[in-house]
Amino acid sequence: MAPAIELTPQRLRALTHPLRLKLLGALRLDGPSTATLLAERFGESSGATSYHLRQLARHGFVEEDSDRGNARDRWWRAAHRSTRWTPSRFVDDPADREAASWLLLQSVALQAGWLENWVRERSSWGREWLDAADDSDYRLRLTPERLAAMTAEIGEVIRRYQRDPVPGASDAEGVEPVTVLVHAFPQRQPAL
Repeated sequence: MAPAIELTPQRLRALTHPLRLKLLGALRLDGPSTATLLAERFGESSGATSYHLRQLARHGFVEEDSDRGNARDRWWRAAHRSTRWTPSRFVDDPADREAASWLLLQSVALQAGWLENWVRERSSWGREWLDAADDSDYRLRLTPERLAAMTAEIGEVIRRYQRDPVPGASDAEGVEPVTVLVHAFPQRQPAL
C-alpha cells in the first residue's frame, strides 16, 4: 500500500459523498472487504457500495485485491494509507472551495466522534494507556512559515512511528491501534 494519495479537484469531488468516505475509511482502517460485507456494515445495498467502490477505484483511492476472492466475490482494498492535500489549491474555484469545506467538515465530525468515544471508553483502558494518551492543546504565536515547519516536523515524527511502530517486534503483546489527530490553524477570535 502506498503512503498517500494527493488530492486533485477531480479526486476531491469524488470524495464528496458520505458513503464513499465511509467505504474508504473502512478499507484503510480495517483492511480489504467486499461490497456485500461493506453494505451489511453500513446498512446499504451491495449495488450502492459496489458502485461507490468503483468510483473510488476510478480516482485511485481503492483497488481490487487480486489475492482474495473469486469470480463471485470481488474484494477491494485501500490503495493508500492516507490522503494528502494542499488546501490553497482549492480556493479559486467556488465548486472546489465548497467541496473542500464539505470534506473538511466531514473529517472534523469524524474526528470529534473518535474523541468522544475515547472519553466514554477511557476508564476501560489500563493505567498505562491512560497515562500514555494525550489530550492537550497549545496556543502559539507563529508565522505561516514557522507553522508549516512545525507541522512538517510533527508529520515526520508520526511517519517514523508508522514505519517502525514497535522496534524489533512485529507481533508484540500490548500493541493496540492508536489514533493521532493533529490540528494546527490560525485563530483570530478568542479561544472561548
